[in-house]
Amino acid sequence: MKKTLLAAALLAGSLACSTNKTIEMTEAPITYSFLVGTYTEEASQGINQLDFTPSEGKLEIRTVFPGIQNPSFVLASSSGELVYSLEEINDVPGGNVISFSRSSDQAELTKISETPSFGNHPCYLALSPDEKSLTVANYSGGNLSAYKIAPNGELALLQTVQHEGSSTNKDRQNSPHVHSTVFSPDGKYLLAADLGTDQIYVYDFDRNASEPLVLNNTSKTQPGDGPRHLVFSSDGTEVFILQELTAMLEVLDFSEGKLVSKQRISLVTDGFTGAVGAAEIRVSPDGKHIYASNRGDANTLSVFTKKDDGNYWLIQQIDSGGRMPRNFNLTSDGKYLLSANQASNDIVVFERDEESGKLTQTPMKAEVHKPVYLFRLGD
Repeated sequence: MKKTLLAAALLAGSLACSTNKTIEMTEAPITYSFLVGTYTEEASQGINQLDFTPSEGKLEIRTVFPGIQNPSFVLASSSGELVYSLEEINDVPGGNVISFSRSSDQAELTKISETPSFGNHPCYLALSPDEKSLTVANYSGGNLSAYKIAPNGELALLQTVQHEGSSTNKDRQNSPHVHSTVFSPDGKYLLAADLGTDQIYVYDFDRNASEPLVLNNTSKTQPGDGPRHLVFSSDGTEVFILQELTAMLEVLDFSEGKLVSKQRISLVTDGFTGAVGAAEIRVSPDGKHIYASNRGDANTLSVFTKKDDGNYWLIQQIDSGGRMPRNFNLTSDGKYLLSANQASNDIVVFERDEESGKLTQTPMKAEVHKPVYLFRLGD
């Protein structure tokens, strides 16, 4: 009997130790990684990678591809093995779209292919849901191009579409300025926001066609809005558009390629005076909140939530922690938001309350030369 009790006690102790070891092994620090697009002034600058480990208070940044001019927009495939970037070339008409290979055991990216963007000042890239097509928006060129992606990551031009027209703001809207191209979640449509013409162009997209883009319809915004970036709701039934020149968030229904506006909300509060420049818009991973940045004299991040009546409401406006918050992104679990402030050369970390969606600035900050885009790796 004593031997039996002793054996049981030893077994229980052994299990307890084993359990403790298991717990210790599963509590490894979480690191979030982002590709960072920048504007460059020296050959040593280029595409960066930011690794953020909140439990250790670490923000580590390194250059993974130097010598590229103004890689202001960068994204990766879902596996992270292929990376695509713009190159805005100084003092030369046009620009480039470049593909790279990436491996977790490599310190840098490896170039695969380089092709012209076929328009001046490329500013936005979009990867189709099946990751077999890529589009680029050319701001000064007023056009967009579509490419086929080979299995090895090489890019081949399929089509370039030119926009025409202008709008009421003669300083900013004297010609077309395509500022973003975004695929619908099902990949059937491509939406192009044209700041210069105050229109959203809806294209049917057929990746198997020699020319995949066919215009379905256009949707006009209010004169002088300057539509910049847009994003879909997770179910694809709503589109959220950020109007750069008027600093408005516009909410639209989306069905079978048609857009219907249903709400407009200002990014600035009553009594604000000064210049505005709405820049980026994101939806939280849980789909409950919308976030938008505003540059100019505002330098703020705005938080919106959806009420029971289906309308969205501004619930918070907070300083971006720097100057000119051109871009920001959230971690995949929605616990943090990182704001890339172009003019103050920093990336500032905010904690996010997952229930309310509200933000609180933390002391964590990384210094980097003119950060203008953050792409979340690992999705």
